[in-house]
Amino acid sequence: MNPRYAAVARRAGHRCEYCRAPEAAFNFPFEVEHVTPTSAGGSDAAANLALACRSCNLRKSDAVTGRDGQSKERLLHPREDRWPDHFRVDPDTGVIEGLTAIGRATIERLDLNHPLQLAARSVWARLGLYP
Repeated sequence: MNPRYAAVARRAGHRCEYCRAPEAAFNFPFEVEHVTPTSAGGSDAAANLALACRSCNLRKSDAVTGRDGQSKERLLHPREDRWPDHFRVDPDTGVIEGLTAIGRATIERLDLNHPLQLAARSVWARLGLYP
């Protein structure tokens, strides 16, 4: 486990900083990921670390951009961006809607509305764990 896990998880409220999945719904800790990957010059500084569920971390990989329709846009930066400024969750469907180009690019790159994600969000909402 990443030695920074405890501090990063506490700061994130034990939620994925991309899709807002509750860590409590999983049987293992979420991952500490680099917002700007080390392969792209990112550091190990706390400001460059985010808590991510396995799905978001795998889909994000070393990407820092995604597609908003036809244009290329940077992804959500959990230290610089406020999640509610870029996303809204439909309470009936669990669909995460992008309010900005950053939000839409992040949704596309991380496939935040994959059917399995929607099914999981529905269960989490019934349990009072989401949003």
